[in-house]
Amino acid sequence: MAPQHPEGAAPAPRSPGAGGPAAPKGDRPVDGDVLAAYLRERSTEFLRALRAHRESGGGAPEESAEAVRALRRSARRISGTLHTFRPLLDTEWAEGLRPELAWLSGTLAHEHAHASRLERLLLALHRLSGAVPVPAAAGVGAREERARGNGAYAPAGPDRTNLTVGAAKAGALLDRRLTLARTRAHSTALEALGSGRFHAVADRIALLAGEVPLSPAAAGADLRLPAAAAEERLTDAVAALPLLTAGHPYNAAALVHGLAPDTSPQPQDAPWHQVRLLLRLHRYAREVLTAPAETRLEAADQALTRHRDAAEAAAAAAEAARTPRIAPATAYALGVLHADQRHEVEAARFAFHHLWHRLPR
Repeated sequence: MAPQHPEGAAPAPRSPGAGGPAAPKGDRPVDGDVLAAYLRERSTEFLRALRAHRESGGGAPEESAEAVRALRRSARRISGTLHTFRPLLDTEWAEGLRPELAWLSGTLAHEHAHASRLERLLLALHRLSGAVPVPAAAGVGAREERARGNGAYAPAGPDRTNLTVGAAKAGALLDRRLTLARTRAHSTALEALGSGRFHAVADRIALLAGEVPLSPAAAGADLRLPAAAAEERLTDAVAALPLLTAGHPYNAAALVHGLAPDTSPQPQDAPWHQVRLLLRLHRYAREVLTAPAETRLEAADQALTRHRDAAEAAAAAAEAARTPRIAPATAYALGVLHADQRHEVEAARFAFHHLWHRLPR
């Protein structure tokens, strides 16, 4: 079933003037023409990326991958804008297009996600086992960033002898599992890009590049109102986060849950994933208003992205550790890897905590 919003569910935006936040301070209102221009620009980017993907013809993997990233980027922004500014757009049209863009963005994201997760886990295994120095440009987590300064091996942690014994087999197991998942995701993405469903989405985006179906309410509306509502939802969600817990360097509850027989998602992660979604909606709304880029806001988004990547990597390690009949040394290495990635989760939360409190209010 296709999700109703890119990367997860988000609260429905309030209608302008219906109990929402007061109009932000500024020189003058921002009218619906700005919204229409932004959507046309993003639609043009989508069509340009689609043309680049077709011209690559699958012959140049780098060019094809870049075109897919551009498709995802445009689809996310269009979908997020339709969500935030929904009261100013034709409701039936927006509600019909938004789930399709979410389906497309999610389908195209899986292959890259599996490849990045495998790279992250293998780098972490090498670092933890002491097999190789930490790569200078690994960029896959807070520990790599800390180790980059001296180019040394990762700090001594678990028993390196026991870990090295199982690290090779653990890496091979992860490689088999995630490479298979990546291959399946690649096939699914190719099928999606050749499907009638995708062509219908592309046709609707092509029409959007020429004409944006605004609602009658857009004529006298101020875009700053729904943008402020998006920021308020983000602020409320952050206020509900356990930021004090995020300040602690060790979260035993998260580690215990990850290696338990229960395979349900880590309950501590969901609120943080929701904040990441709301932060992106806030950033896209700022783009619509042509607000200047906020470096700290981007850094906070990157911290939450590292949080998501580490949480998903930890889940992949825990799932691999549940493989029947694996050697004890392999299971041990996967358990250490899971604990390491959960520590990366805590490091990302800690970084976001500090970044958020430094953001201007």
